[in-house]
Amino acid sequence: MMHVEDLYPFLTTQENAQNYLKKSYSFLREAQAKSYQNSSAFIHYIHNGTCFIESSRQSNVLVQPVLSFYGMTHLLKGWLLSKRPDYPETTAVLAHGLTARKRKRKDYRFIEDEVKLQQKGLFPYVSRHLFSLYPFPLERVSMRLLLASIPELSNIWQLYQEDTMIIIGNKNSKLLRFPNRILDGFYLKEDTFVERIRAFLPPIEDIQQKKEELQLYLTEPVTDWNGPFRYHLHNEFIYFPANRANYFPYSEILVHYLLLFNLSMICRYETEWWGELIQMKADREYPLIQQFLTITQQKTPALIGQHLLQNFKE
Repeated sequence: MMHVEDLYPFLTTQENAQNYLKKSYSFLREAQAKSYQNSSAFIHYIHNGTCFIESSRQSNVLVQPVLSFYGMTHLLKGWLLSKRPDYPETTAVLAHGLTARKRKRKDYRFIEDEVKLQQKGLFPYVSRHLFSLYPFPLERVSMRLLLASIPELSNIWQLYQEDTMIIIGNKNSKLLRFPNRILDGFYLKEDTFVERIRAFLPPIEDIQQKKEELQLYLTEPVTDWNGPFRYHLHNEFIYFPANRANYFPYSEILVHYLLLFNLSMICRYETEWWGELIQMKADREYPLIQQFLTITQQKTPALIGQHLLQNFKE
């Protein structure tokens, strides 16, 4: 079985890319012609995306947000092209689809910042055609919520005496354990909580309420990571938001896109603040930002690659 680390080099050869697209376009009568027409653009999206992200890994942290953001953007465009043979249909979908809030220099804190979502551009296009979110349910998103939605950052949050995500199981296990404090954090009773999360899970075989936790037995392990469930890239535990304030029930891919967009804007246009953050490490959120930039270089291609791999399983 092909792994994500083998996928991207495989897709950057002409014949492999064309065959991949041909299978992706099986719903088209002209699948052969369309796959030939799009294979070159597809190859460049994949190649440029991996090159940008690799360059980010090797670069100074000062420029990593820009390189990682455009690396992710290229990979998303490659994925889109495999689903949307005529992408981009118009120039309107080429914009970012997001707006960074105007900042006041004094007392600015990244963690309190927000990004506003636009009706046109890449973000709403990705949300609609890759994640079936149309329109996207939120008008703006806070950086705190996004940073709290990444399991690899949960240890840093704990050092700040905050529980943002809690381990509820193993990646390949059919058993999920929700401590009672999660239900308390959502202000929900057992039945209501289960109905809230049921749509994001495989069929539930059994539900047991123990003294200290709610146990869900599934018919198969969780494989759909487009909801509130997250997996840790290194320990492969499954994480769930600790409370309602940290609930972001959308793909982690969108989390990384939103964070990288804002950080890349700050990196380019808020030079003084960004330079002081990196050099002086004065703000408490520096460890979160630094760790996020490291994690996203690994996890962005892994998350997108898992979706691209689905074509080989169908």
